[in-house]
Amino acid sequence: MNIVIQSSIHTLNKALALLSSITNNQLCDTSIPPYNSCIGSHIRHILDFYDCILEGIESGSIDLTDRRRDEEMHKNCIYARTNIERVIDDLKDLDLSKFNNSYEVSDDLGLGKVTIEYTLGAILAQANSHAIHHYAIINYILDRLGIKVSDDTFGYNPTTPKARVKLN
Repeated sequence: MNIVIQSSIHTLNKALALLSSITNNQLCDTSIPPYNSCIGSHIRHILDFYDCILEGIESGSIDLTDRRRDEEMHKNCIYARTNIERVIDDLKDLDLSKFNNSYEVSDDLGLGKVTIEYTLGAILAQANSHAIHHYAIINYILDRLGIKVSDDTFGYNPTTPKARVKLN
């Protein structure tokens, strides 16, 4: 299996572990300022990113603005886990011969929608980094809610110096 896909699966498995340790009420809690987003909205956003990629492979066109925005993901840990498992299964089933193929990737970078050429490997690597970034936000929410996670590296980029990661 390709290292980029392995990394994505490893990262997504962290969300599976988290969802096994929190309640539905904690998943949808929007009480933490300044953004008042919930853990579930970040999980949903991560999966939306992967879904856009997976859905665009066949056509060669990936539109990161065409998201499902499935609100059930905000409310139900089991539902969110099922969707993460679905994405992991889809990643495992990817045709690795397409990994270096070019794809037209569209996104709104803040000044309107643009289309940029990526390889499948590059956009999957970006999806993994994007997930880790959102885990950092989730970790902030968890901290403010007083919820401890067993994974001390949850939300930390692998390039973060180990001295800065507070390990138990």
